[in-house]
Amino acid sequence: MAEQVRLGIVGTGSISLRGLLPHLTMADVQDRVRITAVCDPVLDRAQAAAAKFGVPAAYATMEEMLAAGNLDAVSIASPIGLHYEQGVIAVEHGLHIHFNKSMTTTVDEADDLIARAQAKGVKLVSSPGELIHPRLQRIKQLVAEGALGRLTWAVTGSAFGRYHEQEDSVRAGSDPLTNINPAWYFRRPGGGPLYDMTVYGLHALTAVLGPAKRVTGFSGVRVHEREFHGEMLPTDMDDQTLMVLDFGDALFAFVYGVAAGGLPNLGRPTIFGTQGVVNGATLNGRPIEYPGREWVDQYGYAAALPHVVGAHRGMEEAHVYEDVMQLVDWVRDDTPTVATADPARHVIEIFDAAYRSAATGQAQELRTTF
Repeated sequence: MAEQVRLGIVGTGSISLRGLLPHLTMADVQDRVRITAVCDPVLDRAQAAAAKFGVPAAYATMEEMLAAGNLDAVSIASPIGLHYEQGVIAVEHGLHIHFNKSMTTTVDEADDLIARAQAKGVKLVSSPGELIHPRLQRIKQLVAEGALGRLTWAVTGSAFGRYHEQEDSVRAGSDPLTNINPAWYFRRPGGGPLYDMTVYGLHALTAVLGPAKRVTGFSGVRVHEREFHGEMLPTDMDDQTLMVLDFGDALFAFVYGVAAGGLPNLGRPTIFGTQGVVNGATLNGRPIEYPGREWVDQYGYAAALPHVVGAHRGMEEAHVYEDVMQLVDWVRDDTPTVATADPARHVIEIFDAAYRSAATGQAQELRTTF
Protein backbone atom coordinates (compact mmCIF):
# COMPACT_ATOMS: atom_id res chain seq x y z
CA MET A 1 0.00 0.00 0.00
CA ALA A 2 1.23 3.49 -0.85
CA GLU A 3 1.47 6.18 1.78
CA GLN A 4 -0.27 9.46 0.97
CA VAL A 5 -1.33 10.07 -2.60
CA ARG A 6 0.24 13.39 -3.58
CA LEU A 7 -2.48 15.24 -5.47
CA GLY A 8 -2.32 18.31 -7.68
CA ILE A 9 -5.40 20.41 -8.46
CA VAL A 10 -5.66 21.80 -12.00
CA GLY A 11 -7.82 24.91 -11.80
CA THR A 12 -8.85 26.89 -8.72
CA GLY A 13 -12.31 27.90 -9.82
CA SER A 14 -15.69 27.21 -8.28
CA ILE A 15 -15.53 23.42 -7.92
CA SER A 16 -12.08 23.54 -6.36
CA LEU A 17 -12.87 26.32 -3.93
CA ARG A 18 -16.24 24.92 -2.84
CA GLY A 19 -15.48 21.21 -3.05
CA LEU A 20 -12.03 19.81 -3.70
CA LEU A 21 -9.90 22.03 -1.49
CA PRO A 22 -12.18 22.22 1.57
CA HIS A 23 -12.68 18.45 1.74
CA LEU A 24 -9.21 17.27 0.75
CA THR A 25 -7.34 19.50 3.19
CA MET A 26 -9.30 18.27 6.21
CA ALA A 27 -7.30 16.46 8.88
CA ASP A 28 -9.20 13.18 8.59
CA VAL A 29 -7.92 12.41 5.07
CA GLN A 30 -4.27 13.46 5.39
CA ASP A 31 -3.16 9.89 6.08
CA ARG A 32 -4.41 8.97 2.57
CA VAL A 33 -4.17 12.04 0.36
CA ARG A 34 -2.39 15.39 0.49
CA ILE A 35 -2.74 18.29 -1.92
CA THR A 36 0.81 19.30 -2.76
CA ALA A 37 0.15 21.91 -5.46
CA VAL A 38 -2.48 23.87 -7.38
CA CYS A 39 -2.32 25.67 -10.70
CA ASP A 40 -4.46 28.23 -12.47
CA PRO A 41 -3.71 30.69 -15.31
CA VAL A 42 -4.97 33.37 -12.93
CA LEU A 43 -1.89 33.06 -10.74
CA ASP A 44 -3.28 35.38 -8.06
CA ARG A 45 -6.19 32.98 -7.62
CA ALA A 46 -3.95 29.92 -7.42
CA GLN A 47 -1.74 31.64 -4.85
CA ALA A 48 -4.70 32.84 -2.80
CA ALA A 49 -6.25 29.36 -2.83
CA ALA A 50 -2.95 27.78 -1.78
CA ALA A 51 -2.61 30.27 1.09
CA LYS A 52 -6.20 29.78 2.28
CA PHE A 53 -6.02 25.97 2.32
CA GLY A 54 -2.39 25.45 3.30
CA VAL A 55 -1.21 24.02 -0.02
CA PRO A 56 2.60 24.20 -0.37
CA ALA A 57 2.87 25.38 -3.99
CA ALA A 58 0.94 27.35 -6.61
CA TYR A 59 1.70 27.66 -10.30
CA ALA A 60 0.32 29.49 -13.33
CA THR A 61 0.51 26.46 -15.64
CA MET A 62 -0.04 22.73 -15.39
CA GLU A 63 3.32 22.16 -17.06
CA GLU A 64 5.13 24.04 -14.27
CA MET A 65 3.25 22.10 -11.62
CA LEU A 66 4.07 18.75 -13.18
CA ALA A 67 7.70 19.69 -13.76
CA ALA A 68 8.14 20.08 -10.00
CA GLY A 69 7.77 16.30 -9.80
CA ASN A 70 6.02 15.90 -6.44
CA LEU A 71 2.71 14.44 -7.66
CA ASP A 72 1.18 10.99 -7.97
CA ALA A 73 -2.20 12.13 -9.32
CA VAL A 74 -4.16 15.17 -10.42
CA SER A 75 -7.76 16.29 -10.21
CA ILE A 76 -8.59 18.22 -13.37
CA ALA A 77 -11.03 20.97 -12.38
CA SER A 78 -10.53 23.35 -15.28
CA PRO A 79 -13.19 24.32 -17.85
CA ILE A 80 -14.47 21.18 -19.56
CA GLY A 81 -13.12 22.15 -22.97
CA LEU A 82 -9.57 21.85 -21.57
CA HIS A 83 -9.97 18.41 -19.99
CA TYR A 84 -8.77 16.33 -22.93
CA GLU A 85 -5.61 18.34 -23.56
CA GLN A 86 -4.73 18.44 -19.87
CA GLY A 87 -5.59 14.76 -19.45
CA VAL A 88 -3.12 13.84 -22.19
CA ILE A 89 -0.41 15.87 -20.45
CA ALA A 90 -1.08 14.14 -17.14
CA VAL A 91 -1.12 10.66 -18.70
CA GLU A 92 2.17 11.29 -20.49
CA HIS A 93 3.66 12.19 -17.08
CA GLY A 94 2.35 8.89 -15.69
CA LEU A 95 -0.07 10.54 -13.28
CA HIS A 96 -3.39 9.03 -12.23
CA ILE A 97 -6.34 11.33 -12.98
CA HIS A 98 -9.65 12.34 -11.51
CA PHE A 99 -11.71 14.27 -14.07
CA ASN A 100 -14.38 16.61 -12.80
CA LYS A 101 -17.38 16.22 -15.09
CA SER A 102 -17.27 15.82 -17.98
CA MET A 103 -14.11 13.88 -18.88
CA THR A 104 -13.95 15.14 -22.49
CA THR A 105 -16.28 16.73 -25.03
CA THR A 106 -16.11 14.06 -27.76
CA VAL A 107 -16.05 10.28 -27.85
CA ASP A 108 -12.90 10.29 -29.98
CA GLU A 109 -11.10 12.27 -27.28
CA ALA A 110 -12.35 9.82 -24.65
CA ASP A 111 -11.16 6.85 -26.73
CA ASP A 112 -7.71 8.38 -27.08
CA LEU A 113 -7.38 9.18 -23.38
CA ILE A 114 -8.44 5.70 -22.32
CA ALA A 115 -6.00 4.08 -24.76
CA ARG A 116 -3.15 6.31 -23.61
CA ALA A 117 -3.92 5.60 -19.95
CA GLN A 118 -3.98 1.84 -20.51
CA ALA A 119 -0.63 1.99 -22.29
CA LYS A 120 0.91 3.95 -19.40
CA GLY A 121 -0.74 2.04 -16.55
CA VAL A 122 -2.59 5.18 -15.46
CA LYS A 123 -5.86 4.99 -13.55
CA LEU A 124 -8.76 7.23 -14.64
CA VAL A 125 -11.75 8.17 -12.49
CA SER A 126 -14.41 10.45 -13.92
CA SER A 127 -17.12 12.35 -12.10
CA PRO A 128 -19.97 12.00 -11.57
CA GLY A 129 -19.67 8.55 -10.01
CA GLU A 130 -23.42 8.15 -9.67
CA LEU A 131 -23.48 4.38 -9.17
CA ILE A 132 -21.37 4.77 -6.02
CA HIS A 133 -24.49 6.02 -4.26
CA PRO A 134 -26.37 3.29 -2.35
CA ARG A 135 -29.76 4.65 -3.43
CA LEU A 136 -28.93 4.18 -7.10
CA GLN A 137 -27.47 0.76 -6.37
CA ARG A 138 -30.77 -0.16 -4.73
CA ILE A 139 -32.77 1.23 -7.67
CA LYS A 140 -30.66 -0.81 -10.07
CA GLN A 141 -31.35 -3.90 -7.94
CA LEU A 142 -35.09 -3.22 -7.78
CA VAL A 143 -35.33 -2.81 -11.54
CA ALA A 144 -33.35 -6.00 -12.12
CA GLU A 145 -35.68 -7.86 -9.73
CA GLY A 146 -38.71 -6.71 -11.71
CA ALA A 147 -40.16 -4.25 -9.19
CA LEU A 148 -41.38 -2.08 -12.08
CA GLY A 149 -42.52 -4.94 -14.24
CA ARG A 150 -41.43 -4.50 -17.85
CA LEU A 151 -39.72 -1.14 -18.29
CA THR A 152 -41.47 1.22 -20.71
CA TRP A 153 -39.70 4.59 -20.71
CA ALA A 154 -37.67 7.05 -18.63
CA VAL A 155 -36.86 10.74 -18.37
CA THR A 156 -34.04 12.79 -16.91
CA GLY A 157 -32.36 16.14 -17.46
CA SER A 158 -31.32 19.48 -16.04
CA ALA A 159 -31.69 23.21 -16.61
CA PHE A 160 -29.03 25.92 -16.37
CA GLY A 161 -31.23 28.63 -14.93
CA ARG A 162 -28.89 31.26 -13.44
CA TYR A 163 -27.14 28.85 -11.12
CA HIS A 164 -23.59 29.67 -12.17
CA GLU A 165 -24.05 33.42 -12.23
CA GLN A 166 -25.43 33.24 -8.68
CA GLU A 167 -22.83 31.08 -6.92
CA ASP A 168 -22.31 33.95 -4.52
CA SER A 169 -19.41 32.49 -2.54
CA VAL A 170 -17.22 32.52 -5.65
CA ARG A 171 -18.91 35.22 -7.81
CA ALA A 172 -20.14 38.08 -5.63
CA GLY A 173 -16.90 39.46 -4.16
CA SER A 174 -13.96 41.49 -5.35
CA ASP A 175 -10.89 39.38 -4.48
CA PRO A 176 -9.42 36.57 -6.62
CA LEU A 177 -11.34 33.84 -4.79
CA THR A 178 -14.76 35.50 -4.98
CA ASN A 179 -14.86 37.27 -8.35
CA ILE A 180 -14.65 34.30 -10.73
CA ASN A 181 -16.30 35.01 -14.08
CA PRO A 182 -18.56 32.14 -15.25
CA ALA A 183 -18.31 32.94 -18.98
CA TRP A 184 -16.83 29.58 -19.99
CA TYR A 185 -20.01 27.74 -19.03
CA PHE A 186 -21.72 29.36 -22.03
CA ARG A 187 -18.94 29.04 -24.61
CA ARG A 188 -17.53 26.41 -26.96
CA PRO A 189 -15.98 23.95 -26.43
CA GLY A 190 -17.28 22.32 -23.28
CA GLY A 191 -19.96 24.76 -22.21
CA GLY A 192 -23.69 24.18 -22.13
CA PRO A 193 -25.97 22.28 -19.74
CA LEU A 194 -25.29 18.78 -21.08
CA TYR A 195 -21.65 18.40 -20.05
CA ASP A 196 -22.15 20.40 -16.86
CA MET A 197 -25.53 19.29 -15.47
CA THR A 198 -27.42 16.72 -17.55
CA VAL A 199 -24.37 14.49 -17.15
CA TYR A 200 -25.56 13.54 -13.64
CA GLY A 201 -28.94 12.18 -14.66
CA LEU A 202 -27.60 10.44 -17.73
CA HIS A 203 -24.86 8.69 -15.74
CA ALA A 204 -27.55 7.53 -13.32
CA LEU A 205 -29.96 6.48 -16.05
CA THR A 206 -27.43 4.44 -18.02
CA ALA A 207 -26.15 2.87 -14.80
CA VAL A 208 -29.65 1.41 -14.32
CA LEU A 209 -30.75 0.76 -17.91
CA GLY A 210 -27.36 -0.02 -19.41
CA PRO A 211 -25.83 1.47 -22.57
CA ALA A 212 -28.05 3.16 -25.13
CA LYS A 213 -27.96 2.07 -28.77
CA ARG A 214 -28.83 5.24 -30.69
CA VAL A 215 -29.90 8.84 -30.15
CA THR A 216 -31.94 11.47 -31.92
CA GLY A 217 -31.53 15.10 -30.89
CA PHE A 218 -32.64 18.69 -31.41
CA SER A 219 -30.26 21.39 -30.26
CA GLY A 220 -29.51 25.10 -30.48
CA VAL A 221 -28.93 28.36 -28.63
CA ARG A 222 -32.01 29.93 -27.03
CA VAL A 223 -30.49 32.55 -24.68
CA HIS A 224 -27.87 34.33 -26.76
CA GLU A 225 -26.25 36.32 -23.98
CA ARG A 226 -26.25 36.40 -20.20
CA GLU A 227 -25.58 39.20 -17.75
CA PHE A 228 -22.97 38.95 -15.01
CA HIS A 229 -22.17 41.99 -12.84
CA GLY A 230 -23.16 44.35 -15.63
CA GLU A 231 -21.13 42.50 -18.29
CA MET A 232 -22.94 40.75 -21.13
CA LEU A 233 -21.58 37.24 -21.70
CA PRO A 234 -22.14 35.83 -25.20
CA THR A 235 -23.57 32.32 -25.51
CA ASP A 236 -22.22 30.37 -28.47
CA MET A 237 -22.62 26.86 -27.04
CA ASP A 238 -26.02 25.20 -27.34
CA ASP A 239 -28.12 25.77 -24.23
CA GLN A 240 -31.19 23.86 -25.47
CA THR A 241 -30.78 20.18 -26.28
CA LEU A 242 -33.61 17.63 -26.29
CA MET A 243 -32.95 14.01 -27.18
CA VAL A 244 -34.58 10.62 -27.35
CA LEU A 245 -32.44 7.60 -26.49
CA ASP A 246 -33.15 4.13 -27.84
CA PHE A 247 -32.07 1.33 -25.50
CA GLY A 248 -33.39 -1.38 -27.81
CA ASP A 249 -36.62 -3.41 -27.91
CA ALA A 250 -38.72 -0.19 -27.86
CA LEU A 251 -37.35 1.02 -24.51
CA PHE A 252 -36.87 4.79 -24.88
CA ALA A 253 -35.80 7.69 -22.69
CA PHE A 254 -36.26 11.44 -23.01
CA VAL A 255 -33.22 13.45 -21.89
CA TYR A 256 -32.87 17.22 -21.81
CA GLY A 257 -30.39 19.98 -21.04
CA VAL A 258 -32.04 23.39 -21.33
CA ALA A 259 -31.54 27.05 -20.59
CA ALA A 260 -34.29 27.23 -17.97
CA GLY A 261 -37.19 25.18 -16.63
CA GLY A 262 -37.00 21.56 -15.63
CA LEU A 263 -38.79 18.61 -14.10
CA PRO A 264 -38.54 17.84 -10.36
CA ASN A 265 -35.74 15.66 -8.94
CA LEU A 266 -32.88 17.48 -10.65
CA GLY A 267 -30.47 14.90 -12.04
CA ARG A 268 -32.43 11.92 -10.67
CA PRO A 269 -34.12 9.80 -13.35
CA THR A 270 -37.78 8.87 -13.40
CA ILE A 271 -38.17 5.32 -14.69
CA PHE A 272 -41.55 3.88 -15.68
CA GLY A 273 -42.65 0.28 -16.04
CA THR A 274 -45.81 -1.73 -16.49
CA GLN A 275 -46.12 -2.17 -12.71
CA GLY A 276 -44.89 1.12 -11.31
CA VAL A 277 -42.43 4.00 -11.31
CA VAL A 278 -39.20 5.01 -9.66
CA ASN A 279 -39.38 8.78 -9.18
CA GLY A 280 -36.27 10.16 -7.54
CA ALA A 281 -36.21 8.63 -4.04
CA THR A 282 -39.53 6.77 -4.25
CA LEU A 283 -40.89 3.53 -5.65
CA ASN A 284 -44.60 3.82 -6.39
CA GLY A 285 -44.79 6.78 -4.02
CA ARG A 286 -43.05 5.04 -1.11
CA PRO A 287 -39.54 5.97 0.04
CA ILE A 288 -36.81 3.61 -1.15
CA GLU A 289 -34.83 2.14 1.74
CA TYR A 290 -31.03 1.95 1.42
CA PRO A 291 -27.95 2.23 3.67
CA GLY A 292 -27.32 5.82 4.76
CA ARG A 293 -30.82 7.10 4.02
CA GLU A 294 -30.96 8.71 7.47
CA TRP A 295 -27.93 10.87 6.56
CA VAL A 296 -29.52 11.89 3.25
CA ASP A 297 -32.67 12.97 5.08
CA GLN A 298 -30.55 15.14 7.38
CA TYR A 299 -27.81 16.51 5.12
CA GLY A 300 -28.69 15.84 1.48
CA TYR A 301 -28.05 13.32 -1.26
CA ALA A 302 -24.25 13.04 -1.02
CA ALA A 303 -24.29 12.26 2.70
CA ALA A 304 -24.81 8.51 2.08
CA LEU A 305 -21.61 8.13 0.05
CA PRO A 306 -18.96 5.90 1.65
CA HIS A 307 -16.24 8.52 2.25
CA VAL A 308 -18.67 11.31 3.16
CA VAL A 309 -18.56 10.97 6.93
CA GLY A 310 -18.42 13.35 9.87
CA ALA A 311 -18.03 16.99 8.93
CA HIS A 312 -17.88 16.14 5.21
CA ARG A 313 -21.63 15.45 5.25
CA GLY A 314 -22.54 19.09 5.79
CA MET A 315 -20.12 20.52 3.21
CA GLU A 316 -20.67 21.54 -0.40
CA GLU A 317 -19.83 19.30 -3.35
CA ALA A 318 -19.25 16.21 -1.22
CA HIS A 319 -19.95 13.96 -4.20
CA VAL A 320 -16.86 15.33 -5.97
CA TYR A 321 -14.77 14.61 -2.89
CA GLU A 322 -16.13 11.06 -2.94
CA ASP A 323 -15.03 10.57 -6.55
CA VAL A 324 -11.49 11.75 -5.73
CA MET A 325 -11.36 9.35 -2.79
CA GLN A 326 -12.38 6.54 -5.14
CA LEU A 327 -9.21 7.27 -7.11
CA VAL A 328 -7.15 7.54 -3.92
CA ASP A 329 -8.29 4.10 -2.75
CA TRP A 330 -7.66 2.65 -6.21
CA VAL A 331 -4.11 4.03 -6.28
CA ARG A 332 -3.26 3.09 -2.67
CA ASP A 333 -4.61 -0.44 -2.40
CA ASP A 334 -6.15 -1.31 -5.78
CA THR A 335 -9.71 -1.03 -4.47
CA PRO A 336 -11.96 -1.24 -7.56
CA THR A 337 -14.40 1.56 -8.36
CA VAL A 338 -17.47 1.92 -10.56
CA ALA A 339 -16.52 5.53 -11.39
CA THR A 340 -14.26 4.55 -14.26
CA ALA A 341 -13.74 6.13 -17.66
CA ASP A 342 -15.88 3.62 -19.59
CA PRO A 343 -19.36 4.76 -18.44
CA ALA A 344 -18.16 8.37 -18.71
CA ARG A 345 -17.13 7.75 -22.33
CA HIS A 346 -20.56 6.33 -23.15
CA VAL A 347 -22.36 9.37 -21.74
CA ILE A 348 -20.00 11.64 -23.66
CA GLU A 349 -20.76 9.71 -26.85
CA ILE A 350 -24.49 10.25 -26.26
CA PHE A 351 -23.95 14.02 -26.02
CA ASP A 352 -21.60 13.99 -29.01
CA ALA A 353 -24.11 12.02 -31.05
CA ALA A 354 -27.04 14.23 -30.00
CA TYR A 355 -25.26 17.29 -31.38
CA ARG A 356 -24.51 15.42 -34.64
CA SER A 357 -28.11 14.29 -34.87
CA ALA A 358 -29.33 17.85 -34.44
CA ALA A 359 -26.98 19.04 -37.17
CA THR A 360 -27.83 16.29 -39.65
CA GLY A 361 -31.47 15.53 -38.83
CA GLN A 362 -30.61 11.83 -38.54
CA ALA A 363 -30.55 9.35 -35.67
CA GLN A 364 -27.04 8.41 -34.65
CA GLU A 365 -25.90 4.89 -33.84
CA LEU A 366 -23.77 4.51 -30.70
CA ARG A 367 -20.70 2.27 -30.59
CA THR A 368 -19.46 2.42 -26.99
CA THR A 369 -20.53 0.28 -24.08
CA PHE A 370 -19.44 -0.42 -20.50
